[in-house]
Amino acid sequence: MDITIQTCFLPHDDPDASLAFYRDTLGFEVRNDVGHDGMRWITVGPPEQPGTSIVLHPPAADPGITDEERRVIAEMMAKGCYAGLNLATTDLDAAFERLQTGDADVVQEPTEQPYGVRDCAFRDPAGNLIRVVELR
Repeated sequence: MDITIQTCFLPHDDPDASLAFYRDTLGFEVRNDVGHDGMRWITVGPPEQPGTSIVLHPPAADPGITDEERRVIAEMMAKGCYAGLNLATTDLDAAFERLQTGDADVVQEPTEQPYGVRDCAFRDPAGNLIRVVELR
């Protein structure tokens, strides 16, 4: 079977802040930027991986979500426990330095984990937890 990851979705509550973070801090390229009915979907991805994208989306866009569910989603985003993403790099220290320079909300500095990986963690402007693992 030939299956790959094409797209994943992360919510945003401020499209301009999310765009600046993923484009300017992480160095991702913008692949699409679409607005509709006062909402905005932004597709970004690593330049070296044109077939893999992240869609930054308004969490309230689903018409099946109730006002109460929107409130809960907003609370979970604010706590940083609604969505997350794992990234990888060959130079964790350089990546961490770039994230700090870009004013990322650092959750964990580079750490050797007891389960055999070295990683760090931070939050994007919407509160999504992003972990960066060092490839060895």
